[in-house]
Amino acid sequence: MATITEATVIVTSPGRNFVTLKVTTSDGVTGLGDATLNGRELAVASYLEDHLIPLLIGRDPARIEDMWQYLYKGAYWRRGPVTMTAIAAVDTALWDIKGKVAGMPVYDLLGGKARDGAMVYGHASGGDIPELLDDVAHFQEMGYRAIRAQAAVPGSPGTYGIRHGTVATVYEPATGALPEEQPWSTEAYLDFAPRYLEAVRERFGFDFHLLHDVHHRLSPTEAGRLGRSVEDLRLFWMEDPTPAELQESFRQIRQSTTTPIAVGEVFNSIWDCQQLITERLIDYIRASVVHAGGITHLRRIFHLAELYQVRTGSHGATDLSPVSMSAAVHLDVTVPNFGVQEYMAHDPLTHEVFRPTYELRDGALHPSEAPGLGIELDEEAAARFPYDPKYLPVSRRTDGSVHDW
Repeated sequence: MATITEATVIVTSPGRNFVTLKVTTSDGVTGLGDATLNGRELAVASYLEDHLIPLLIGRDPARIEDMWQYLYKGAYWRRGPVTMTAIAAVDTALWDIKGKVAGMPVYDLLGGKARDGAMVYGHASGGDIPELLDDVAHFQEMGYRAIRAQAAVPGSPGTYGIRHGTVATVYEPATGALPEEQPWSTEAYLDFAPRYLEAVRERFGFDFHLLHDVHHRLSPTEAGRLGRSVEDLRLFWMEDPTPAELQESFRQIRQSTTTPIAVGEVFNSIWDCQQLITERLIDYIRASVVHAGGITHLRRIFHLAELYQVRTGSHGATDLSPVSMSAAVHLDVTVPNFGVQEYMAHDPLTHEVFRPTYELRDGALHPSEAPGLGIELDEEAAARFPYDPKYLPVSRRTDGSVHDW
């Protein structure tokens, strides 16, 4: 029986900070797991090095379910983003190892493909409406069948989701050693967003999926108003309309509009979305492999969602390394209730460190046919990019108070 003989944490910043766990067995097989928690990367690195890795040595890497339960229940203090991201790294690495030992891609271990590829959505944005429209055209030319649209709200430089520079520039929201503090006007946003979404439909029609991200910035009443105002535009979804700590608040939004609702990129367990799913208060669950306990736990969330006709729409921003993206695509192609996969291109420097073999074709990601996850990490290249603190911005209302949704 093979055992785990070594596990190391690799922190690198090739355009963005990433934490990767590398697990090695007595047979010389290695597996990779993403442990990146945006803005709190070193907390997860420490959790792994100081608390989890000592528990892994000598254990059977094939017993993935047992390992998950052991790490989750053995800590007593359960859940939370740091704990669940660390567990996700171990879990994903073990699936990678199991696939390599079996000589099979991970999707085959999960039951095989339910679809040929996973449709993705791109991120179009602009400083004004004409720039946004040009960027939507750019994504259509690249073959995307689903596009998220965001435009800068006049007078609110803190508008979420705006890429700076040319359309070819990689969108990166995290900056600096301290969080940037940006002003925000909800009133201006509610007036402007329906106008630019309508402009997108007027120019490009309805032959593609149009998405929009609110980024937790509205109250349930405001979110209901926004949803009603764009119903004729047939959005694929309205994402993160309000914070989900109070899950029942989504009932008010659901009763106010027929616009589909997506939420969950900050969730880290099935308990964060149990009510949202079982009461059908959302249409898409956006939890990710890296932040929701790995392939093992995210699959549980997706299976629960299937029972209630809620579809998947996993988070896939640049704060997920290519290791997570590969794991996500392997899971996406196997679940019957797949909806869409978020996809943001990484900085070219990232691919000097991570060498994924998934492919983007015709607006969809296709998993590697290689055993395991189909991704390699160049540790010498990783060492060239030391940790570089980066944080997402903090929004402040026009009166100076921190925006709490």
